[in-house]
Amino acid sequence: MNQRSAYLELLQRLKKLALLHSCSSLLNWDEETYMPSGGAEHRSEQLSLLAGICHENLIAPEIDELLSTLENSTFTDDPLREEAVNIRETRRLRERAVRVPKSLVEDLARVSSLSTESWKEARQNNHFATFQPWLEKVLHLRQQYADCFTSSNSRYDALIDEYEPGQNTATLTDLLVPLGESLTELLHSIESSTHKPDSSVLSNTFPIDAQRNFGMHAAKTIGFLFEHGRLDVTTHPFCSGIGPGDVRITTRYQLNDFADSFMSILHEAGHGIYEQNLPEEHYGTPCGLATSYGIHESQSRLWENFVGRSLSFWTYFFPQAKAAFPEALRNVTLDVFHFSLNAVAPSLIRTDADEVTYNLHILLRFELEKQLIDGSLIASDLPEAWNEHHQRLLGLTPSDDRSGCLQDIHWSGGSFGYFPSYSLGNIYAAQFFEQADKELGNLDTLFSEGNFTPLKEWLTHNIHSLGQRLRADQLVERVTGSPLDYHPLVNHLRNKFSRLYHL
Repeated sequence: MNQRSAYLELLQRLKKLALLHSCSSLLNWDEETYMPSGGAEHRSEQLSLLAGICHENLIAPEIDELLSTLENSTFTDDPLREEAVNIRETRRLRERAVRVPKSLVEDLARVSSLSTESWKEARQNNHFATFQPWLEKVLHLRQQYADCFTSSNSRYDALIDEYEPGQNTATLTDLLVPLGESLTELLHSIESSTHKPDSSVLSNTFPIDAQRNFGMHAAKTIGFLFEHGRLDVTTHPFCSGIGPGDVRITTRYQLNDFADSFMSILHEAGHGIYEQNLPEEHYGTPCGLATSYGIHESQSRLWENFVGRSLSFWTYFFPQAKAAFPEALRNVTLDVFHFSLNAVAPSLIRTDADEVTYNLHILLRFELEKQLIDGSLIASDLPEAWNEHHQRLLGLTPSDDRSGCLQDIHWSGGSFGYFPSYSLGNIYAAQFFEQADKELGNLDTLFSEGNFTPLKEWLTHNIHSLGQRLRADQLVERVTGSPLDYHPLVNHLRNKFSRLYHL
């Protein structure tokens, strides 16, 4: 077989694998949205079967033979060439996959699905004990999974690498701990300010239908294509890229909390815009996939916070908001609304957290999941440990499990090692936004006119279109000219909140 034929066969196999993964994604989306609770057992078997089939396809000896042929070819001379990227990243995925038994892959899919259903019930009933046995099962399986790659004392590194290639516990600690210290210092300054927002304006009555329509309008305006996507309701908002032309975002609605739904829609629309602008011609291959979870998160955090919480964004949207919610916003001014949307205060719920305290929530989870994975913290002790860490980092102690260790879906599905991607996303977003503002001119002027296209196109050109041609750290340096650095985020927050709180 010549090299071109070998490469074409590799592409064919990768696209078949991508179609199988898309079937799993659709089943997962349905599980979180419309599936009746009685279907959980059957759904877990479906997902387990598909996970096993995907695994078999990836570790097939034929893939190894094709890669071996291609790795010594001229295709790999230029590391940024399409063929070189697909060969390199497929090898990486396969080398990880061959270490893991098929039975473990199937067990993880099955148990994670059932565990998620248990988490939903436990969260609704505010009863951690319901979920604890399932958490123990998932945790045990993820420890086994990590042990396929490394010794037990560095399990967490193996899981981090799944989401953030090139990162490890040490590098993340060196990044997140000083970031947390800087943000804690800023938080204390804000708390000492006598200039406070009137946060009650966001707790007025905002009709659900109007929230949905307004949120969809905003998502469409910033660039999410509803002819290639949809918006649904779920317990924990997420975005699912099913495949080309089918990207689904979700939110949740509360009658007396405008920000919860609206900011979730913007956040998930940011993920969705990334998915909709990956190069369709490379679907099924690494060149058509997002760089990393952290880079993906940078897109959602950028649209949610750097755009959606800006005064210029609301200069354009606030008159429309007043028309959509005439009773709730009758006597509210733009400045009062904008300040309330950017209120800073320690909170119990991560997804409700402001820009300053959000990363402290991530630091809490980073510390706890390290301990869960290395075995120094057992599942039964999680509620107490969670409350202790929350008090230390944010000065608040949850009064119940729902507002404590049951608030996030991630661990029920086995996503240990995922949480640091959120903070990485915030850091990347600050660097990207700073660079975009330099290159495009004054973004605030564009936003105040309702023009978000230049930013979306800049992001597509510099990030979305590249797929996995570069690792995350390489991408950041290429786009911004600087390595990964948390200081632009801290500077952005200091400047923004010094103005708002008159520091």
